[in-house]
Amino acid sequence: MPLHRRGPATMSMSDIAEGFIKHTEQTFGAAHPTREKVKNARRIVVKVGTAVVTRGKDQRLALGRLGALVEQLEALVRSGRQMILVSSGAVSVGRQKLRQSQILNSSPLEMQISGPATVCSRAAAAAGQSGLMALYDSLFGLMDCQAAQILVTSNDFADADFRKNLSATTEDLLSMNVVPVFNENDAISSRTAAEVGAASPFRDNDGLAALLAVELQADLLVLLTDVDGLYTGPPTAESSLMIETYCPAVHDELVKIGVNSKGGRGGMTAKMQAAWMAAQQGVTTVIANGKASDSLLQLVSGQAVGTLFDLEESRYMQERMEAEAQDQDPEAPQQPPNSSRELAIKARDASRTLQGLSSEARGNLLHQIADAIESSQEIILQENEKDCQEAKGKISEQLMQRLKLKPEKIKQLGAGLRSIAAQDEPVGKTLSRMEIAEGLELEKVTAPIGVLLIIFEARPDALPQIAALAIRSGNGLLLKGGKEAARSNACLHKIITDCIAKEQPEVGKDVISLITTREDVDNLLKLDDVIDLVIPRGSNALVTHIQQNTKIAVLGHADGICHIYIDPDCDIDMACKICIDSKIDYPAACNAVEKVLVHEALAKDGRLFQLQTALRDANIAIYGGERSSKYLSLPKAPSPRHEYGTAALTLELVESMDDAIDHLHANGSGHTECIVTENKDTAEEFLRRVDAACVNHNSSTRFSDGFRYGLGAEVGISTARIHARGPVGVEGLLTTRFLLRGHGQTVEKDAHIHYTHKPLPLHSEDRAPVAAVAGMEQSNGSQDAADREKPISNGQH
Repeated sequence: MPLHRRGPATMSMSDIAEGFIKHTEQTFGAAHPTREKVKNARRIVVKVGTAVVTRGKDQRLALGRLGALVEQLEALVRSGRQMILVSSGAVSVGRQKLRQSQILNSSPLEMQISGPATVCSRAAAAAGQSGLMALYDSLFGLMDCQAAQILVTSNDFADADFRKNLSATTEDLLSMNVVPVFNENDAISSRTAAEVGAASPFRDNDGLAALLAVELQADLLVLLTDVDGLYTGPPTAESSLMIETYCPAVHDELVKIGVNSKGGRGGMTAKMQAAWMAAQQGVTTVIANGKASDSLLQLVSGQAVGTLFDLEESRYMQERMEAEAQDQDPEAPQQPPNSSRELAIKARDASRTLQGLSSEARGNLLHQIADAIESSQEIILQENEKDCQEAKGKISEQLMQRLKLKPEKIKQLGAGLRSIAAQDEPVGKTLSRMEIAEGLELEKVTAPIGVLLIIFEARPDALPQIAALAIRSGNGLLLKGGKEAARSNACLHKIITDCIAKEQPEVGKDVISLITTREDVDNLLKLDDVIDLVIPRGSNALVTHIQQNTKIAVLGHADGICHIYIDPDCDIDMACKICIDSKIDYPAACNAVEKVLVHEALAKDGRLFQLQTALRDANIAIYGGERSSKYLSLPKAPSPRHEYGTAALTLELVESMDDAIDHLHANGSGHTECIVTENKDTAEEFLRRVDAACVNHNSSTRFSDGFRYGLGAEVGISTARIHARGPVGVEGLLTTRFLLRGHGQTVEKDAHIHYTHKPLPLHSEDRAPVAAVAGMEQSNGSQDAADREKPISNGQH
């Protein structure tokens, strides 16, 4: 990945670091939610294994790979990070060097008699260390960067003075942007095989890297090897799954380590032990593939690369596992945890049974769930309060608003579920009928998509809404909520699945699964053969990460940047009221207004001053756009495309409606746009020309919502143009299929058939509805969602 090594002389390190972050985000995408610590790490220890440093066949140095590694290290140094390298490979290089020397200094007869010499490891280390360091020195020098070698032994770390001097030397080198290159001095190491164990500070370079990371107070340790990360079995085995985040309580019994490294002393066992030791001491660690292109840059930019070892994430995973165990019947036999694939397959099987229920049965089930949620209000609010208390000081006020549940919200959830139950039967609805030829009839009907994966952050109220829409539309469901709402989500999920098991035991609890660990989601994103649609509801970073890391269709939006344009022909009192409501009603919502575009005529007649006064009286902070910041002396907005999520907005001046439309098309997210005007012709032109999921006239942007639109609820918001756009209700969770009924007709190259293609009435009196049998003929629902003839309308998240 090309990176400029030097910026202008006036650029500070913070400017360079910010530029690096922007560059990596443009190249690799936004950081994964679990990798914020990795992305923010400043002091990083990178250990490169023998399998990465050398070529596999002959154990010679892999020059191209080393060059790429040095380029990445240099780029990270230039970005303001302090890089420390621990390099294996000296022994392998030395063996090759000494064997080559033996060949050159022996006659063919001597070689035939004695055969290849056995080179002792210490001699090989002595011969190889100088060559390896000379190569690093040359490579770093070519990048206008310097490296310095530091050799240590296990016994050195028992000396307090040595450790003090080690830290001081390293600090001096790092302060000069020099990369320290560490290696164990195997040439003089006095450690014997019997001493390798608990009494020894480290047994290989993996252990040395972990020890240095702790000793030098690193933020991140990266162990680069020749596989993508830690697997549950041999990486080449089809049944093996890569572990995204390691937790001993979850994974120790699952992990089966294969053979050790061919060239070095360590192997995956050594790496796993070193990584977990460092994590326990507070150093976040990642095991990743050093042979992959730009793997180090991707990893440090926050991508979900390799296996993460982090004490906080591990504890969270273990707490969720223990919480689930407490919810289970203690008398029931313990079952092994389901894999991601098993969860998805079970959801599909259960969904087919769900589709086979009558419309009345599915509607009654929703009524029972609504009653259960309302009757369990006290326990739901108690669990939610625990989540809120635990999240205090850890999340933004914007997220806290979404996390908090209130009695009014519980009541609204119940009303929404009953509204969904009252809707017309969505499954098997006839969309068109046609006579293809005499006696050959084609019918197009609605059908469930299949298995949905919904990922949402800190919004426990979203869980019952999504579950209700899935039940009504006959879809299987996999849910993943933010860890901030773990207790609330678990409580609501249990209430819903208990209801399903009681009212419709043949469907069972598997139709709706709650994913409780982050790595399960990453594995699910790879299952494009058994999951049909992903709908993320959360931050820009979350949505972007999902879009970039799955082959499954993704329905959603990354931003909620909504505009209001105030026309010269407006009622200014109405305009003030709409702008205030669009922001203050719920500042954190994605349908809250973020920018108000004001025609410059209002600045000349005093109405703009009235608007500013009204906004300030409502405690709304006002920032200026490119023009208004100069004309009105307003503090400048962070960017032309900024989502505040708080009681703040941008005010900008425009010359005309054309100017306003161009501006919102360039800087909006296609979510909701509004015009305030009394001129009907102007309003109709705005509604016709603006390309957004929701376009309003004289009404608050906050109306863009599934419940307010009469959908009962929404599973998410789509700003895309294919399949569904706006709030996605029941209709957005359906696709179509064709039913062809004949009397023995065959094609025979169309020689004996006359095509009529005659449209028929939608309903045939001699045929029963197909809704009850839709599930029996359901196939993989991921196909041709774009063929739907009735896209749903506009919306909010």
